[in-house]
Amino acid sequence: MRKPIVRLAAVVAVACALTSPAAAQDKGQVVAIRAGRLVDVDKSEVLRDQVIVIRGDRIEAVQPGSSKLPAGARVIDLSKFTVVPGLIDCHTHLIGDIQSADVLLPLERSEAQEAMSGVRNARATLLAGFTSVRDVGTYRAFVDAALRDAIDDGTVVGPRMEVAGAYVTVATGAGEVVGAAPDVTIPFGFRFGVANSADEVRARVRAILNGGADFIKILATGAVLTRGTNPGASEYTEDEIRAAVEQAAEYGTFVAAHAHGAEGIKRAVRAGVRSIEHGSLMDDEAIALMRKQGTWLVADIYNGDYIDSVGRVEKWPADILRKNTETTETQRAGFRKAVAAGVRIAYGTDSGVYPHGLNARQLPYMVKYGMTPMEAIRSATINAAQLMRREDRVGSIAPGKFADLVAVEGDAMADLRSFERVGFVMKGGVVYKGP
Repeated sequence: MRKPIVRLAAVVAVACALTSPAAAQDKGQVVAIRAGRLVDVDKSEVLRDQVIVIRGDRIEAVQPGSSKLPAGARVIDLSKFTVVPGLIDCHTHLIGDIQSADVLLPLERSEAQEAMSGVRNARATLLAGFTSVRDVGTYRAFVDAALRDAIDDGTVVGPRMEVAGAYVTVATGAGEVVGAAPDVTIPFGFRFGVANSADEVRARVRAILNGGADFIKILATGAVLTRGTNPGASEYTEDEIRAAVEQAAEYGTFVAAHAHGAEGIKRAVRAGVRSIEHGSLMDDEAIALMRKQGTWLVADIYNGDYIDSVGRVEKWPADILRKNTETTETQRAGFRKAVAAGVRIAYGTDSGVYPHGLNARQLPYMVKYGMTPMEAIRSATINAAQLMRREDRVGSIAPGKFADLVAVEGDAMADLRSFERVGFVMKGGVVYKGP
């Protein structure tokens, strides 16, 4: 399905020297990691004194610490650490600078600047322990795909990426750059996914997937951070959302739906989307429907605190601050209900609104609003991998999967705030941060 993305190759290549890993990967190398505590997210248990045997970029075995090590193995001693699978953030925006009071900032920056910011953001995300991300949209079409490909071919250091390519949005809707004067023409690259009917939705979905996206992001309701739009108002009909789902399915992929309002959530779930992003104003009916349909919830329940504190200091637009206040606590109450109801939940933070590299800050919020520590870690590992349909490759520490590992000193499960201080990061058998 993926087509090679060559745009911006020259731009991202110059970042190579700044983002080289600590050690080049040797596909024949054997590494043995001694883990004081190992979090088995498949079985929801913490194992003591384990050894993870890695050959090249894959996990070969997980065995008791007393087992004989392979001859010639390089030993990494993490006996004072808690080792977990590489963390996964299912709602990121790596391209461009973080949110600011200037709502037209994307128009003031070149595509090259946006790409270079993505290089910086990708590195910060990986070093924070997030070895995979689902990147859910950029205003400039396909810059995210170029970053993904640069990471995949080793030009840039960053997490494994699954990308949306461009937003599917109604004209003047949640996925548009708004706030410019009426006589200012927004460049086509910013409006690549604009669609105002079911037929137009199908056409844009085809174009986005043919352009190199991995999945589709549709904006089903208004947004908190898009001026003039109403988070509670639906922007697509159920039939229009279904058109996106059916067209994506033709390509073997799925649709993630940005949806704050209860009616928009229910339309998206009935239409067959794989995930609801945000879910801020979901009601009991929406929660029950998500549970019945098996729809994933990806809720950025830390983000509201950042917007309120930093947004007020930096004087973000008043309507954005008001909408954030109106949705933050409602979202958290709905999240708690969704957890209790058994809705499938994957970890997603909306990084890019707040600085990249702080992705783990939401983990204790998940516990505060209804999850156990193990459930929170599972949401950011095996659950997230299942949402992305990558559970055969990432998401747990198991033979055959990529050697994506993160370690935190001490008993990290006792206080999930400790994940903001990861001491070791390995992706595909390469150590990017560690003792």
